[in-house]
Amino acid sequence: MSKVIGFIGCGNMGQAMIGGIVKANLVTPENIIVGDLNRENLKSAAEKYGIKTTVNNNEVAENADILVLSVKPNLYQPVIKEIKNHVKENVIVVTIAAGKSIKSTEDTFERKLKVVRVMPNTPALVGEGMAAICPNDKVGREEAEQILHIFESFGKGEIVDEKLMDVVTSVSGSSPAFVYMFIEAMADAAVLDGMPRNQAYKFAAQAVLGSAKMVLETGKHPGVLKDMVCSPGGTTIEGVAALEEKGFRDAVISAVRKTTQKSIELSR
Repeated sequence: MSKVIGFIGCGNMGQAMIGGIVKANLVTPENIIVGDLNRENLKSAAEKYGIKTTVNNNEVAENADILVLSVKPNLYQPVIKEIKNHVKENVIVVTIAAGKSIKSTEDTFERKLKVVRVMPNTPALVGEGMAAICPNDKVGREEAEQILHIFESFGKGEIVDEKLMDVVTSVSGSSPAFVYMFIEAMADAAVLDGMPRNQAYKFAAQAVLGSAKMVLETGKHPGVLKDMVCSPGGTTIEGVAALEEKGFRDAVISAVRKTTQKSIELSR
């Protein structure tokens, strides 16, 4: 890819994306330009990745073929209004903010342009992100694949219909928080039974990591994998019964659906 990729915003997610792009050699560092008012973030990114940096958002807009808006949702409107007359004619604008529909982005730019709405998640920071990619009708198949490859450089990605983005927000964007709570709770139980805290976190986190990998790499139904661990009359089925008694599945389903509903409300 010989295109220039521009970022407005150089926070955690922006730097995670830059790191994945550079590591995968999708473009050379010289073809990445980042704008931010935080000079310390810019200095850190420039030293780490050898990219171009600026405090002028319009400079990024004028140079980028693919422009990633990696700022907080409340900053989208002022940033877009600042740069809308400086972007290239055929720029692909990539948004990564929850609750920002493709139409809202087009409306703020005050014209129809190529927009790809993406919902990434924080595991991108360790190269294990999951991103939903949703291009508008001005984005060609090859262009959509280019955006997908960018996000696959620091995890996995899927092209989805925009109507699924609220569900993606809950099952992928927000769910790491639920997983962290699960890990913390398992570790607390281990500590209660005498295991040192740091060791408990390591055992619990690795169990989650390995279990997730089993789902992805074996392609087996999670219920089948669960049954493989549950020996008749054994320790695991005892724990599974306790989770069912406390409404574990119902609590998780409720949490995910509540999150989806909140995402829908924010998108209005």
